[in-house]
Amino acid sequence: MFGLIGHLTSLEHAQSVASDLGYPEYADQDLDFWCSAPPQIVDHFKVVSATGQTIEGKYVESCFLPEMLANRRIKAATRKILNAMAHAQKSGINITALGGFSSIIFENFKLDQIKRVRNLDLDFKKFTTGNTHTAYVICKQVEEAAPKHGIDLADATVAVCGATGDIGSAVCRWLSERTKVRDLLLVARNQERLNNLQAELKFGRVLPMDQALPQADVVVWVASLPKGLDVDATMLKQPCLMVDGGYPKNIDTTFARPGIHVLKGGIVEHSLDIDWHIMNIVNMDVPGRQLFACFAESMLLEFEKLHTNFSWGRNQITIEKMDLIGEASVRHGFRPLLT
Repeated sequence: MFGLIGHLTSLEHAQSVASDLGYPEYADQDLDFWCSAPPQIVDHFKVVSATGQTIEGKYVESCFLPEMLANRRIKAATRKILNAMAHAQKSGINITALGGFSSIIFENFKLDQIKRVRNLDLDFKKFTTGNTHTAYVICKQVEEAAPKHGIDLADATVAVCGATGDIGSAVCRWLSERTKVRDLLLVARNQERLNNLQAELKFGRVLPMDQALPQADVVVWVASLPKGLDVDATMLKQPCLMVDGGYPKNIDTTFARPGIHVLKGGIVEHSLDIDWHIMNIVNMDVPGRQLFACFAESMLLEFEKLHTNFSWGRNQITIEKMDLIGEASVRHGFRPLLT
């Protein structure tokens, strides 16, 4: 059995869907209440592979909300993720994906140093961030969508915003070695990490975001748009493809204008319907078939019986591992979202 650990996008979102998740008593509660709410399994479903194989999965709602970080409820946020992991492990789940902020919180706050949650020793081999599959899917979205909008990647400049993160660095490796884009612009906050990535790649240019965006034919977003950054959309190239790999996805509202094509990055479509409820709650366009690539990674690992932390640690994603999970993705009937 595989598992998915997720969370909702805001307190308002959580209150609006509490009844659909099965706990209507949460609907009128404030942030303090959600900080103390325990994780719950709110969906149990089956997924059928294109090969005919069937697996079962459970969705664990962590009850984490992004406002916990914004309001400096760090202890509450970290406790949410650890408790959700412990709940998944106690439920006998073989491999569980940490979706959304879950993996970011786990890595940024070094939760791997906390191996015991109450009376349970966490077995980290039972968890994956899903970042390898997400990076693979984003790269495929760039490769397949760019030509549809008149962009020749062999002659294109691609900016990766959030280049030094786990997903961003993997995307940079793929684009420089496999796609072989003409120019790669590396954008991130930490200058030392940017320099180290550029040295590793032996390719690309380090630029601030406001200088990189006007030069880019393609922009891959794996970081949130910095607050206070005023982007003049009229200065962007036309056509320009933007792949929004963040969560929640909100780049389209910032760059909504003719000639700029925004694609929901890191989303896959399955070839067969999945009878579940959770993707309705997170507003997928086709909730019976569309899902986050990080969630799909745990499905793929269950299909392949690879019960291990396939994606784990910062900047450990190799092209070889992207190939491996990508081949499994195709074999079991997943494809990158291109609309």
